[in-house]
Amino acid sequence: MRPIPASQVAKAVEVTAAMPRVHGAPIHVGDPASLGIKDLSHPDYGDPVTIKDGELPVFWPCGVTPQNAIMQSKLPLVITHAPGHMLITDVLNADLKGNG
Repeated sequence: MRPIPASQVAKAVEVTAAMPRVHGAPIHVGDPASLGIKDLSHPDYGDPVTIKDGELPVFWPCGVTPQNAIMQSKLPLVITHAPGHMLITDVLNADLKGNG
């Protein structure tokens, strides 16, 4: 979840929808309870994020689920990300656009 100023939500959806091989478009904008989230101040992973006046909570699919599966499998080495620390590669954004 990322809080986005309400006036910029449409642009955030447009920009991220063009990147389906990464996170893609948000799966939900607005009321967290609609997703079964009762309290944003106690996330399952990472630190809580403050939503300021004029911002909406915007939810994207995330790598946390596969990351949890990797941790449970106890592999000897895995390169992934942590909240606020994304994996960086030499793959260009242009190569991540589209479905093909």
